[in-house]
Amino acid sequence: MYKVMLVDDEPIIVEGLSRSIAWEKWNCRIVATAHDGLEGKNLIEKEQPDIVFMDICMPEMDGLAMIAAINSQFPNLEVCVLTGYRDFEYAKEAIRLGVTRFLLKPSNMDELEEAIGTMCANLKKKGITGEEDSEAALEENESGAKKESASSSFIVKNALAYIEENYTQKLTLGEVAEKTYVSQWHLSKLLNRHMEQSFSDILNHVRIEHAKELLKDPSLRIGDISEQVGFLDLAHFSRVFKKQEGVSANEYRNQVLGK
Repeated sequence: MYKVMLVDDEPIIVEGLSRSIAWEKWNCRIVATAHDGLEGKNLIEKEQPDIVFMDICMPEMDGLAMIAAINSQFPNLEVCVLTGYRDFEYAKEAIRLGVTRFLLKPSNMDELEEAIGTMCANLKKKGITGEEDSEAALEENESGAKKESASSSFIVKNALAYIEENYTQKLTLGEVAEKTYVSQWHLSKLLNRHMEQSFSDILNHVRIEHAKELLKDPSLRIGDISEQVGFLDLAHFSRVFKKQEGVSANEYRNQVLGK
């Protein structure tokens, strides 16, 4: 199996890449993760991975300096840069250092899988087939269902957290999927499986729950509350509210305020 290392100072990115990608599909397994460039350099020298996903701007040593430091030792190493920095100079330097892919965060699952596929193909062309690790492969297969469940739960948890933090905005399934590093189709399937609700139903539920809190303040107009929780028009808000609560927003307010 090909050995993969993840180097990023954002724990959410490291965990997301670890859990969201079916690495075994690519005959890969993660052997180590690091949270700064110096730690990454040391672990690359120790673990000798075949593939590295890395950020650029990190503590101790940036990603480009890290790759430059180990390039001569590992000429066959396949590297994918995953960064939030759009500066062309970074991309130009990365290309000069021979990285295979330069992706901007947030990258969607199609981009990530395309990068993995390309790097694995490059390794095969070089005659590198990956380490013999039948024991690790066996363990991977035996715990496949458990890992899939943990991965799915992690993705759903992050998606729900992102919805909760951004429900007031014009939010789409595509945007949430990008932030959780999965395809729209996959996220939709996971939400339906774990929450038994569609994305729009979940978003509406979150918005209505926040609207119920705001309705306790008699100084706020219902139309203003509708806008504050992310609905584009009052009529839509009214329909969704009554469907979820069984009463209109005004009736709910009267019940809460004891009128």
